[in-house]
Amino acid sequence: MAATAHPATVLCDIHQKQRADGPAAILAIGTANPANCIQQDEFPDWYFRVNKSDHLTKLKAKMKKICDKSGIKKRHFYHTEEMIEGHPEIIDRAAPSSHGARQGITADAAHNLAAEAASRAIVAWGCPAAAITHLVVCTNAGVHEPGTDLRLAGLLGLLTTVHRTLLYLHGCSAGVGALRVAKDIAENNSGSRVLVACTQANILLFRPPDDTHIDHIVAMTLFGDGAGAVIVGADATGPVERPVFHMLSASQTTLPGTDQAVVMNLTESGLINSNLSVEAPMLVQGSIERCLVDTLAPLGLPNVGDGGWNGLFWAVHPGGRAILDRYEAALGLEPEKLAASRHVLSEYGNKMTLTRKGRTASGESCRGSGRDSQRRL
Repeated sequence: MAATAHPATVLCDIHQKQRADGPAAILAIGTANPANCIQQDEFPDWYFRVNKSDHLTKLKAKMKKICDKSGIKKRHFYHTEEMIEGHPEIIDRAAPSSHGARQGITADAAHNLAAEAASRAIVAWGCPAAAITHLVVCTNAGVHEPGTDLRLAGLLGLLTTVHRTLLYLHGCSAGVGALRVAKDIAENNSGSRVLVACTQANILLFRPPDDTHIDHIVAMTLFGDGAGAVIVGADATGPVERPVFHMLSASQTTLPGTDQAVVMNLTESGLINSNLSVEAPMLVQGSIERCLVDTLAPLGLPNVGDGGWNGLFWAVHPGGRAILDRYEAALGLEPEKLAASRHVLSEYGNKMTLTRKGRTASGESCRGSGRDSQRRL
């Protein structure tokens, strides 16, 4: 009679067969931007006109100065002047609620922009949509059930068996969080292919100017709309699949005592009572090197924490000009290291959840330019 394998051995064998052999990789990238594009130097005039607030000349002049110093040339928005005119409650402080109008616009934006970006990623990947096994969606748009993930799966023709994960309202860190989830899925489910789609619509933030809330004026000059998508998988199968970036490690660090540094509250009037602390850039400068050392040293990368930061390829979320300046100063980075991040900020502004996708796409365009040897993150 044949010997029966020990249960622990059987479990170990099953576990190993379920896992991929190699690390996860980004296999394709797609982006999408709304057609409505506004130049940054024209934005204050547009914003105050749409809000019927041209009489607030001093506040308008202040916004112009902020725009001039923002490092942004233009931004894309899903909402248009016509949309806002069709929903006057959005700019009426006395209106009991603008929640329905805002959520309707954000839901449309999420579905349409995410589908466009995801379709482009799938085409670049070169495999059929039916080969997607997992879907991870992150967005600030809509609080509906069924959510954006189910609608997107239907628009793309994904299989009914696709595994869906939805991340709502995770701010600027959502895109990285979604990539971390995708990495874990790809490496622990052999043969899986994960579509990550991130979409942003800032009509939730849009409201009339108020000289008692300058941080809101700053937010209006910073954020843009759009969508980004990537395909993540391990053990790429040639010749169709070709890794763009390998994902060696993922980590997250929360700075103690900073839970009120960036705050947004979803209410009947949109994302209001927000706080964008002026201390955020300094918090970055004071902590980024320690976080990097703790994350990268275990990987065995040379010169980490010893003046070797310029030997790495950087894909930094362009949260704002001041944020990038602080990164550069804290790490002693050469100007070209954050050039692509500054370019994305200039062309699109801060798109919160998905700016990292746009930044990575910008970095991908450098392939073949002699910089591939630096792609170590």
